[in-house]
Amino acid sequence: MPPEAQPFSADAAAEGLITIDEVQRALNRSRASVYRYTNTEPRNLNPPFNPRRLNPEYRTDQKEALLFHPNEVARFARDVLRIKEVTVEVLNAPSTITQQLLGSILDELQGIRRLLQGMERAPTDLNSKREHMEQSRPAA
Repeated sequence: MPPEAQPFSADAAAEGLITIDEVQRALNRSRASVYRYTNTEPRNLNPPFNPRRLNPEYRTDQKEALLFHPNEVARFARDVLRIKEVTVEVLNAPSTITQQLLGSILDELQGIRRLLQGMERAPTDLNSKREHMEQSRPAA
């Protein structure tokens, strides 16, 4: 009788797809057996769906790592390996420096947009903007 499946975790950057190592841990199987279960063919990069195999996501190059959708891994565990209770849990990865920087850039751009929308009319060129600013300044 196979052991219970463990919860899956996935990197948000990979759009919720999981690697072969995570499948190995989730199914409690060796890396070699996971590769044996996987629906791959040497001559066909993306073979058709096989309900008796573990089907990876679409790849564009033979050198790309195999990635699996958590629902496909759960289906395989339930239907083929006959694991009774399957839990699929996709966790968001902790925020990285890159994600924080992108968030800051987004906040800055949204602030700029609000400023531009708050102007009565957007200047068409820099000279008209200067003229507008000089007229609104008090004389010294």
